[in-house]
Amino acid sequence: MDFKVLAVGDVVGNPGMERIRRSLRYLKRKWEADFVIVNGENASVVGLTPDQAEDIFDAGADVITMGNHTWGKREIVPYMDDCPRILRPANYAPQVPGRGYAVYDTKAGNVAVIDLIGRCNMDYGPDNPFLMIEKLVKEIDAKIILVEMHAEATSEKLAMGYLLDGRVSAVWGTHTHVPTADAQILPKGTGYVTDLGMTGPKNSVLGIRPELSIQKFRGDLTERYKWADGPTKLEAVLFTIDSTTGKCKKAERVDLNDENTAQR
Repeated sequence: MDFKVLAVGDVVGNPGMERIRRSLRYLKRKWEADFVIVNGENASVVGLTPDQAEDIFDAGADVITMGNHTWGKREIVPYMDDCPRILRPANYAPQVPGRGYAVYDTKAGNVAVIDLIGRCNMDYGPDNPFLMIEKLVKEIDAKIILVEMHAEATSEKLAMGYLLDGRVSAVWGTHTHVPTADAQILPKGTGYVTDLGMTGPKNSVLGIRPELSIQKFRGDLTERYKWADGPTKLEAVLFTIDSTTGKCKKAERVDLNDENTAQR
């Protein structure tokens, strides 16, 4: 039996939230996705509120993943402790709230989702994700294992993909908000893409008003980041997995914007 997983790129600001509310359930139905994972750490530009999490779940998400902005909105902390469907990076310090992975009951049986964060050019000092994942894949009893690598460096994401090739069903990257054209099946049967992209303002720099990013790179006095206005987009990858073997059969981009219908 095929088990289809839709992994959706980082949701940015109110425009990204509106796109999720308007389009996620449509995409889930159109591509017959059985399980949907959305990165939500930028829903407030920096962080995620409980209300935003509820909206993402109501729109059709099964799991929300986080990253380096996990603690951007502190009100998420008690909510995260009580909600097993929100994951923060598993290689954060063990004393922090929340959980880094969980196993969910689905029509394909147990499906494990693991959230990791990279160490190249990140603000925090997480544990080594490569050592952490070696430990976790030995502990988790699930035929289908899905891994998100929230990281800056493409090399770090690619290395994680090849480390896990044949050991998990799919690995994808988030954080850089720019979709990559390398959706593929790695040699031993793991679906992979370096970055899902983002969900939010189309005419922007990573979801932010271009002039604000330009000011920063010019060295000007900067103001607080604000999301851009105008048309929006949703960028994602659909992984088709054989539920018997846990191997990925297909990895394909599923992108949607205001000018076009969903393209595959």
